[in-house]
Amino acid sequence: MGFFLETLFGGLMAGMLYALIALGFVLIFKASGVFNFAQGAMVLFAALAMARFSEWFPRWLGFESRLLANLLAFAAAMAVMVVLAWLIQKLVLGRLVNQEGVTLLMATLGITYFLDGFGQTLFGSDIYKIDVGMPKDPLILAEQAFPGGILLSQEDLIAAGVAAALVAALALFFQKTGTGRALRAVADDHQAAQSIGIPLGRIWVIVWSVAGFVALVAGIVWGSKLGVQFSLSLVALKALPVVILGGLTSVPGAIAGGLIIGVGEKLSEVYLGPALGGGIEIWFAYVLALLFLLVRPQGLFGEKIIDRV
Repeated sequence: MGFFLETLFGGLMAGMLYALIALGFVLIFKASGVFNFAQGAMVLFAALAMARFSEWFPRWLGFESRLLANLLAFAAAMAVMVVLAWLIQKLVLGRLVNQEGVTLLMATLGITYFLDGFGQTLFGSDIYKIDVGMPKDPLILAEQAFPGGILLSQEDLIAAGVAAALVAALALFFQKTGTGRALRAVADDHQAAQSIGIPLGRIWVIVWSVAGFVALVAGIVWGSKLGVQFSLSLVALKALPVVILGGLTSVPGAIAGGLIIGVGEKLSEVYLGPALGGGIEIWFAYVLALLFLLVRPQGLFGEKIIDRV
């Protein structure tokens, strides 16, 4: 029982991190109807900026405080992501208003490859470290109840808490603020939103900036765990099944989808892997997403699209 709970908690914590990345897809789709294939590249770009700035600032400014270096690096990386959001709106999205969805999708693919290349040109292509002080030592719980206790990663526990807090804050932002309601109005109909005075360009800059902030937090978490390297952008591919399960327009759906996939892949790898030969954790999420597409294409919390003719 103790081993099962350990595996279950590990899956839940991994699921919250998947949900954190999936939020970037949901945010941009809700506000613009664009499936942002560049979210993984944004995670990598933000993580590279954070890692390199935290390394450069102490050298440039002549101090040794890791906390100060991380705070300055976070502020600088966030400023970079806001500028990036403005450039994307000004140079790409602003010129593609009311175009077909496939056109916008191809535009985000172009942004993906540009960010992958430009990020490594600007910040380097080595493996970099992000050290924000998260503890690496394991935490042992319930030793009295279970032999050997339940082993948990403190780093994963803190990261899952950060992800949960960010998810809750974004859900409130969309539901309770005027800007959040404007974002939903823009997503429903660009032309109608413009006709009632909602500035489309400013809204898109805001939502891409928020998605950039989410990418930065995800990049810090995953960069702290795995190191900042090119393969970090591939982690975001695990968020695609998450949004398919939860629904492209649902913030709570991103949470539910992340938890389902995180728990499912951990339990299946541990309990089915020995019988099926292992490797289940690699493909489990995509097979589950395929099944959902066949049965419920809009996801658990997605909105049904009804075309009237």
